[in-house]
Amino acid sequence: MTISALSPATRPAPGKTRILSTACSAHALHDGLTDTLYLLLPLWQVQFALSYAAIGLLRAVYTGAMASLQVPMAGIGQRFGAVRVLVIGTAIAAAGYLLLGASSGVALLVCGLVLGGIGSSVQHPIAAALVAGAYDGPRARAALGTYNFAGDLGKMALPSLAAVLIAMMSWRAAASVIGAVGLLAAAGIMLVLPRASVGAARPPQSHAPAEPTSGYAALMRGGFPLLLAIGVIDSATRMGFLTFLPFLLRAKGAAVPEIGGALTLVFAGGAAGKLACGFLGARRGILATVLITEGATAAGIIALLALPLGPALALLPVIGIALNGTSSVLYGTVPDLVGDRQRETAFGVFYTGTIGAGALSPALYGLLGDAIGLKPALVLVAGAVLLTLPLAWRLTRGYAAAAPRVRPAGPARDASAAGEAGGG
Repeated sequence: MTISALSPATRPAPGKTRILSTACSAHALHDGLTDTLYLLLPLWQVQFALSYAAIGLLRAVYTGAMASLQVPMAGIGQRFGAVRVLVIGTAIAAAGYLLLGASSGVALLVCGLVLGGIGSSVQHPIAAALVAGAYDGPRARAALGTYNFAGDLGKMALPSLAAVLIAMMSWRAAASVIGAVGLLAAAGIMLVLPRASVGAARPPQSHAPAEPTSGYAALMRGGFPLLLAIGVIDSATRMGFLTFLPFLLRAKGAAVPEIGGALTLVFAGGAAGKLACGFLGARRGILATVLITEGATAAGIIALLALPLGPALALLPVIGIALNGTSSVLYGTVPDLVGDRQRETAFGVFYTGTIGAGALSPALYGLLGDAIGLKPALVLVAGAVLLTLPLAWRLTRGYAAAAPRVRPAGPARDASAAGEAGGG
């Protein structure tokens, strides 16, 4: 994928703003489509008499299709045009929801989930690379923070809309409405984002590590594998927890509207967490941020198990802050650890790993939930997140050694931190 990205002095700001705003809108839509499934899972369990493992497998079908095609979709976007592929992918994801709305059994559910996952595989590598390619240096980190934050807005908006719709109509009709919204969004992307925004490649940046090739062997040197491992564990924990959360709340007496509201609380906290942790990561570094967010995630999950419904709902925004905060730092660090010619591949690999972990973890934790029960499985989820701490310590050592090449120092670094905190 070839992304146009001229310096601020040579590229008009409206073009970059249009790229960022459209990428943010696409991220909000696709993340909203993905996370609305959490609201539908308990309904499917009741209607089709599914076990926790089967529910996890349904979730894995969607995220597995999405994860497995991240890198191929980056190549397809390079060949056929990033904007065109983003529009088509968005339309396919919306069609997946329309098929969910027309389903009468598990087989059609699976087909709709596969279709939706294929469509959503386009958004992350292409939209993130468009944003990273349109901005230079610290502005790229701030822009990626804004793009990352936009996904949480979609996670709040679409599940909330779905919960309201389900209170008024069947879940099938609600899924059809969500699918129609996706089709309108695909048309909007096609109209708003001009093809002129995708053109010449970005010239090399002086602060990026010099890499002779864009191959996987070169990519897997340095700190990127450690960053990927942290992202994989963080994503597996987040998806495992979110898959079990509706069932835990239902066991505490929550109805579907309350579960929808609870998910909104988690995602609202997550959005705030990405803003706060973007600032914290720029000021204090990766290690301090991961220690705080992952430690708070583990503690919050354990506390949630013992609380009744009311206090549990009150705790959810705090858990959301910790649960999503780590990703703000991880995504923004990807461009710092790879060369310019590796950026698209790096984003594709990173999203493949993190989304792939999110695809597998609900199925694996679902098997554990069937075997040992819901609450013990959530205890294991809380324990697994702590595995990120030694990895963050090792990454910080390597990242500090590379600081003269990849990070601004002194006042410039402070400006970068302030920009990221303001941008998301």
